[in-house]
Amino acid sequence: MTNRTGQISVATSDIFPIIKKWLYSEHDIFIRELIANASDAITKRATLARQTGDELPTGRISVKVNKDAKTITVTDNGIGMSEEEVEKYIAQLAFSGAEEFVKKMEESWRRIR
Repeated sequence: MTNRTGQISVATSDIFPIIKKWLYSEHDIFIRELIANASDAITKRATLARQTGDELPTGRISVKVNKDAKTITVTDNGIGMSEEEVEKYIAQLAFSGAEEFVKKMEESWRRIR
């Protein structure tokens, strides 16, 4: 088998309905994703601190529930993405068979309804 390299492109119009219907409708998955993002931000801060020799604070993630306002707030002491990073990475989703995956998910949603 020959090794090949290339780029996978997924149109946001194809993937965002999946994110909206699946990820954000499944509350436990959504919360895990938020916590994973907070953990990534802490890891980013720790990596930069090691590279610059700065003091490495203890990573901290806080989850607060406000039942009256019906909100959940996740905070961390990490470093998030810059505007440039958001623009660069927000639409880069790499998985093979994206179009087929979208079709299968649509079929599943039709059966569930």
